Amino acid sequence: MYITCLDLEGVLVPEIWIAFSEASGIPELRRTTRDEPDYDKLMKWRIGILKEHRLGLKEIQDTIAKIDPLPGAKEFLDELRSICQVIIISDTFTQFSTPLMKKLAWPTIFCNTLEVSASGEITGYKMRCPQSKLTTVKALQSIGYQTIASGDSHNDLAMIRASKAGFLFKSTDQIKKDNPDLPAFESYDDLLDAIKKAMD
Repeated sequence: MYITCLDLEGVLVPEIWIAFSEASGIPELRRTTRDEPDYDKLMKWRIGILKEHRLGLKEIQDTIAKIDPLPGAKEFLDELRSICQVIIISDTFTQFSTPLMKKLAWPTIFCNTLEVSASGEITGYKMRCPQSKLTTVKALQSIGYQTIASGDSHNDLAMIRASKAGFLFKSTDQIKKDNPDLPAFESYDDLLDAIKKAMD
């Protein structure tokens, strides 16, 4: 029995923080897990920038409301879900992901939670569990599933490597260069074919 575990941002939807960087005119917020492997460091830095500019959850959610899935993402996900179980495992937050899940026809997502004050200021965040992507994949394996995983960033590598089959998707040249043994794809058709072959 297989479960495919997918990253969200950069794989199925555009990077939320990059979209918000463009909407807010704050170039520093373009930095993502593709650039910074230390997620805690990245989030604390982002929260500091939001505070400095007096921006909160509402402003980010206003940007997210205008984001659509990447072209072909919903069709890819629909077909994948017809042949195996799929879980999106993301380091994003429930307060960010819900509108995007609606546009993707409500797939299952495991993600984290923001801590938000009454005024709407983002004050911190709560991870669902340590090393959430790797921990989730190992937990699924412990209850009898074989996992197939795909993502684009540093924080996806552990779950990709721990799975029966794992693939980079729309990743950076540097990550592909640093992980030459991992198959890397740019199109949903190629990724879907690779997942199907892994299940044969």
